[in-house]
Amino acid sequence: MPGIDDKRPFYPLNIAVLTISDTRTEATDTSGALLADRLRDAGHVLAGRAIVPDEVEAIRGQVQAWVADEGVDVVLTTGGTGFAPRDVTPEALKPLFRREMEGFSVVFHQASYGTVGVSTLQSRAFAGQAGETFVFCLPGSTGACKDAWDLVLGQELDSRFRPCSLAGQIPRLRGVCP
Repeated sequence: MPGIDDKRPFYPLNIAVLTISDTRTEATDTSGALLADRLRDAGHVLAGRAIVPDEVEAIRGQVQAWVADEGVDVVLTTGGTGFAPRDVTPEALKPLFRREMEGFSVVFHQASYGTVGVSTLQSRAFAGQAGETFVFCLPGSTGACKDAWDLVLGQELDSRFRPCSLAGQIPRLRGVCP
């Protein structure tokens, strides 16, 4: 059965959180705050947090900076994945990916379907690998971020998850975290 094996060691990941929004501020960014709280509560390290407007250059620039930083293992973005005219996160970030993680979108939509039904179709959530950094792009709603962390990422980024975890694909953990 898949799940957390408490006999295995936990290796904290360094995770950065980027909120993409023209209107949110640090005080009103409930989605970014939820992700930051969830990852810290799970034992990971918040490696950075920022808010940028829905502009390709701003989104791409911040993610590229974190991808270039060896102290960042994973980037979580929230916002800009819908169909509004200013939702440009996929257009900004997919060109940076050397590999796409198609399965993330599938699993996220399955989890999201359980809470919002067919409204999950309004999300273009996606993930991939830019350089050696995993990047997960989530919708901007706090509920969607909760679903993504609680039902998908919290397990997949935990080194104790079996049969396997993405933690073992982080360069500094290869060979340490099976």
